[in-house]
Amino acid sequence: MADPIHQFQIVPLADFGEITLPLVGKVSLAFTNSHLAMTLAFGLVVIFLTLATSRAQVVPGRMQAAGETLFGMIDNLAQSIIGHDGRKYFPFVFTLFLLILMMNVLGMFLTFTATSQLAVTATFGVLTFALVVIIGIAKNGLGFFGLFWPTSAPLLLRPVVGLIEFFSFLLRPVTLALRLFGNMLGGHVALKIFAGFIVSLVGVALAGGAGLFALPVAALSLGMVIALTALEFLVAFLQAFVFAVLACIYLNDVVNLGHGH
Repeated sequence: MADPIHQFQIVPLADFGEITLPLVGKVSLAFTNSHLAMTLAFGLVVIFLTLATSRAQVVPGRMQAAGETLFGMIDNLAQSIIGHDGRKYFPFVFTLFLLILMMNVLGMFLTFTATSQLAVTATFGVLTFALVVIIGIAKNGLGFFGLFWPTSAPLLLRPVVGLIEFFSFLLRPVTLALRLFGNMLGGHVALKIFAGFIVSLVGVALAGGAGLFALPVAALSLGMVIALTALEFLVAFLQAFVFAVLACIYLNDVVNLGHGH
């Protein structure tokens, strides 16, 4: 049986050779299992939204009800955190939420989870960070840097607190990426380990004799796998929701900068 980390290995499914880029050097072009997982997630999001909106009715069906529930949840989230301007940034937050949620859930059925790759979660983190910076500068101009000058702190402490705020701001994409990556990686490793216990212990029990004492432990491991699987589905949703919440909080910092400082 493969080790628990084997499930996160990126495998080329179609190799397109190599190209040479300036300052980078040779880069291999290939369609990998990571690309496949992300493409499937994107396709499922499009299909879900199409089915949820194609035949809108006064009394919604299951698919329409699911779509409206997710839509309303993120819409209320954006407006409650950002305020009146929250609806302007709803499309970005909603897209992030749905893509991450679908990748997380899809990873429970595939042998590969896209959000267990730091490169993928880091991309989401950098995109969010870049949008926050662009909106902050576009909306506030040089006043954007007031984010790092806390007027509520004593004057002598403002440079120190401001420096801490600046570095914490730069770390935001890192924390976004690591939180999602760590939770998805850890959960799938735990599932793989307990599933491996079941296979190994059943193999011992089949040998007969004293090996039969391994059956109760195998049953316990099976119970852990079932419990962890249910927990992973919950974590898949929560991590997508937490990412959306943090994205809204970071956007609120720059959208309502003048009101908070």
